[in-house]
Amino acid sequence: MSERKTLDERAQMTDLERVRHSSAHVMATAILRLWPDAQFAYGPPIENGFYYDFEMKHRVTPDDFEKIEAEMKKIAKENQKFEYKAISREEAKAMAESGRLGGLGERPGNPSRFKLDLIDKIPEGEQISCFQNGDFIDLCAGPHVGYTSKCKNVKLMSVSASFYLGDESKGSLQRLYGTAFENKEDLESHLTRLEEAKKRDHRRLGKELGLFHIDEMVGQGLILWKPKGALVRRALQEFITGELDKQGYSQVFTPHIGKLDLYRTSGHFPYYQESQYPAIAERDVLEKLADEDATCATLINGLSDGTYEGYLLKPMNCPHHIKIYASDHHSYRDLPVRLAEFGTVYRWEQSGELGGMTRVRGFTQDDAHLFCTPDQVAEEVTGCLELVKKVLKTLGMHEYRVRLSLRDPESDKYVGDPENWDKAEAALRHAVQTLGVDYTEELGEAAFYGPKIDFVVKDVIGRDWQLGTVQVDYNLPVRFGLTYVGADNAQHVPVMIHRAPFGSLERFTGLLIEHFEGKFPTWLAPEQVRVIPISEKTLEASEAATAKLADAGIRVTIDRTSEKVGAKIRTARLERVPYMIVLGQKEVDEGTVSIRRRDTEELETLPLEDFVAKVKSEIAERSL
Repeated sequence: MSERKTLDERAQMTDLERVRHSSAHVMATAILRLWPDAQFAYGPPIENGFYYDFEMKHRVTPDDFEKIEAEMKKIAKENQKFEYKAISREEAKAMAESGRLGGLGERPGNPSRFKLDLIDKIPEGEQISCFQNGDFIDLCAGPHVGYTSKCKNVKLMSVSASFYLGDESKGSLQRLYGTAFENKEDLESHLTRLEEAKKRDHRRLGKELGLFHIDEMVGQGLILWKPKGALVRRALQEFITGELDKQGYSQVFTPHIGKLDLYRTSGHFPYYQESQYPAIAERDVLEKLADEDATCATLINGLSDGTYEGYLLKPMNCPHHIKIYASDHHSYRDLPVRLAEFGTVYRWEQSGELGGMTRVRGFTQDDAHLFCTPDQVAEEVTGCLELVKKVLKTLGMHEYRVRLSLRDPESDKYVGDPENWDKAEAALRHAVQTLGVDYTEELGEAAFYGPKIDFVVKDVIGRDWQLGTVQVDYNLPVRFGLTYVGADNAQHVPVMIHRAPFGSLERFTGLLIEHFEGKFPTWLAPEQVRVIPISEKTLEASEAATAKLADAGIRVTIDRTSEKVGAKIRTARLERVPYMIVLGQKEVDEGTVSIRRRDTEELETLPLEDFVAKVKSEIAERSL
């Protein structure tokens, strides 16, 4: 049975979604043929596939996938028809009591307990519908393909534990994931992409290349940047800092926590309360409540309603930057004020949603906030968008789309004057139209304080990533009472622009690891050159060459191990070092170096000075 959907949602299901929905029923039929005691809960189509939750004595493992798939293919060949059946609540309950619902026939003593519960959740008077293919019948609103022969291009992907309706108190189920496509070519293409994704997985490569570490004692979702990863991060920061200097930004630093009143004023607390770390009470508040034997609920409620003061690990940098702006008086002649920070923020993500560097609990944004006059908004937004374009172009990310996220006038989650929202949305729409790229407008996806432009980047294997963002905000300056003196000597409220070209350094670096498969361009590589002496006789000359490269600002190491030259070269290639220079006696005598690149067997011989100039030029130009 699918998760409950509206009639409109069901009507809009694509042909591919119907194939996947139907394939979930075929999978359930196959499992029941192999293990008749299986009790099924529900099995919806999802992005890239489908799953079914079920309970049975046998614990499914990947070793079972082949025989389940073989049974599914038999069912596809049988070309069973998917037939719709409308039944009464009494009929549905009787079929569930007998084990017929979610089964291949009546199962005395084995009632379909999940189906009985789901029937009770269907509102009185609502139609109860089923779909049947062969002997298998299940509660389902559809839609389906016509026959099981449409479900032959299937592949089981993984199995995991789950909980009925997400409630762990109801006991553990098994969840079997699969994928299905309308034709064999699409299935094979999808599986090829998945294999490529495994090769590029930043979690595996990050460990192999010594870039980052996640430690349970430190905490899930908190990244430890190792020396090599820190070098990549520093190169990214230096790149963006150089661009900010050209655009007249001022760098600032702010603390990792702030008082709750700061975030109450901004609206982040309690608006984002579910995605924030718990508030931190002041020590005297804790001591007072302890003396009174107060409950945790008293503390939590008091922090939420303002009875007690406390602090918050900052979920956003913007309130801190606002306070920096507010610390000085400003004239229209001072504007725009552009404040930039590599600011670390903290969000409480569910443990099941964490994933390496791409979904974390603590991350550093290349964040900036611009305070300008209304007349300056268009030019400043355009400058922000050009910066994002420069970042993507430099890193070879040419395939991206732009998403304009707008306020839904019917929703009450947005703050501020609707007239100001209209101005902000008009400014962003005009700016994005100047980019000359396709964009989509998405109603209801704006931040609570303003509309935004997001850059959604497609990586080398076709996956989408939301990275750079630019937001126009008329509301936070009002909430904080920000002003500047205009040409008329009157007080005016500035407009605030939020922007982050990378988004977060953690996610961006994780994406880059996968995008380049760990083979960073030379300017980003943590180690740019490895010097390989052929023998002890050329070690001294190799050390001198290493020193010359290092003096030129090139990140270089020397391999002093006793391994043979071939093994040293293989090691350097496995570690994705862009250049290896080999020094034998011939090279020493001639004052040259033998150069190898990580992805080719071709050799090049150059004077050391020429090689240094070549690498320095590649770094300076940020060549790919």
